[in-house]
Amino acid sequence: MHAYRTHKCAELSASHVGETVRLSGWVHRKRDHGGVLFVDLRDHYGMTQIVADSDSPALPVLEGLRIESVITIDGEVKARSAATVNPNLPTGEIEVFARSITVQS
Repeated sequence: MHAYRTHKCAELSASHVGETVRLSGWVHRKRDHGGVLFVDLRDHYGMTQIVADSDSPALPVLEGLRIESVITIDGEVKARSAATVNPNLPTGEIEVFARSITVQS
């Protein structure tokens, strides 16, 4: 396995659902929905939505990050519900539930 990623952000799709992946990139955007945090992670190839909820040990770390922080996320690929699919993104059918995070210095 590559030290910083198993996949590039733009290459994850519904066929990866259930897999544990490692992604690295920049925090592009954060959205806090009260107990659930959504982070758009960007690399040179695209963007993937990362999700952390109260069950995720990565939540406190993600909450403290600033935009453009460089991170590595380990998590599980999950399918988005039909109502939340984003057809404008290549990765719009999935999201990655964060299980661990490393902030790169």
